[in-house]
Amino acid sequence: MFVDQRGFTLIELLVVIIVLGLLVGLVGPRLFGRVGQSKQAAARAQIELLGAALDQYRLDIGAYPNSGQGLDALQRNPNAPNWSGPYLKKAVPKDPWGNQYKYRCCPGQNGEYDLWSEGGDGAPGGEGENADITSWDSSQR
Repeated sequence: MFVDQRGFTLIELLVVIIVLGLLVGLVGPRLFGRVGQSKQAAARAQIELLGAALDQYRLDIGAYPNSGQGLDALQRNPNAPNWSGPYLKKAVPKDPWGNQYKYRCCPGQNGEYDLWSEGGDGAPGGEGENADITSWDSSQR
């Protein structure tokens, strides 16, 4: 009596596991590098949009919100005359790493206002995904 046994041998399974491991090892780092770049691009875009909202606020009020009022002045009237907000459709977003954007004004150290994200590490400075994304550094674009 002959029993038909179908399946994979141990050698075949090991070969498949090794091939999959090589693919993950070669392709994985390239894909994960793109994730960091896309988060930086998203932060730059959000800073641009927040900058446009700050400019609209300034046109209505005559000055940017001070550091104490912060970016919340774009959503809620800080008892300013001529406030025509909200200047954002939704609440002030967090950066792509889940941290609040930093804002300093009137004046900022690098312009009329400073707006920045401290990157993936949430600390000043850094390189790669941990680099700061700022409103004043045009070389980041």
